[in-house]
Amino acid sequence: MSPDDMLIIKVPASTANLGPGFDSVGLALSLYITLEVEQADRWEVIPLSEELKAFPSDESNMMISIALNTAKQFGKTLPPCQVRVKSDIPLARGLGSSASAIVAGIELANYLAKLGLTKEEKLELATKIEGHPDNVGASIFGGLVIGSMSKEGTELVHASNVNFDVVAVVPSEELLTKEARGVLPDQMPFYDSVQAGSVSNVMIAALLSGNLRLAGKMMSKDLYHQPYRKKLVPHLEELEEHAPKLGAYGVALSGAGPTVMCMTESGKGKELLNRLKQQLPQLHYLYLTVDQEGSISTFKRKVK
Repeated sequence: MSPDDMLIIKVPASTANLGPGFDSVGLALSLYITLEVEQADRWEVIPLSEELKAFPSDESNMMISIALNTAKQFGKTLPPCQVRVKSDIPLARGLGSSASAIVAGIELANYLAKLGLTKEEKLELATKIEGHPDNVGASIFGGLVIGSMSKEGTELVHASNVNFDVVAVVPSEELLTKEARGVLPDQMPFYDSVQAGSVSNVMIAALLSGNLRLAGKMMSKDLYHQPYRKKLVPHLEELEEHAPKLGAYGVALSGAGPTVMCMTESGKGKELLNRLKQQLPQLHYLYLTVDQEGSISTFKRKVK
């Protein structure tokens, strides 16, 4: 990158699981973290969003640390840069804010060190950091992703033909993933495991075939995590009761929560949001669509 260039990195948020697709299904959403990167004498992160001011402003910042470590894996070093960061992704709300930051760090290394990484290679790197492929996969590829991680590596199927509106119901309280995972059982009986797997399979098949009603029905039948996390997210049960009557075809906890996703047909999201706001005015709502592009990095010439 020349001194006259600015690198722009834009990474979408994501929702994971969609109910029964636990730790394997992710969907990219139209919320973004954006980095504006210029060469400088030292590393400096300048937050442009209020929530980001709590994070380090030097190379100990998670995104910069990931970028430096990624470059190091390939025997490269990165020139110090000034990085202006803005984000409209709520933190610790189950919308993949940490996964988006991981992907942004990898993208930063890829372009500054000219690594030439493919999306699949970025996925492998991001999954090793995140521990599962759903959120990072959606942020890299966009659209819907179904992934599996094992000792042999990460396998992922990307579908860009899945399109619908989403109303995200975002509470003011945080819910840390560690707490949300702490309520899950260590084991599941064999019959329940078979049932849970079949529900997940049907949901994915329904999404890929465009049968949104069936997909939504399967979201409500999850056995992996939502039954256990309802006590941590009291508005989930309330939305499961009311949202389908108001136009939602599916309701699911977003990742570990506490955000709840209400899915409806494309073009009907704003109508659903208004109906939900009238029914449950105490909650905060975001109208979102499916991001189909995933992470994007571009250069632009600085204005002098």
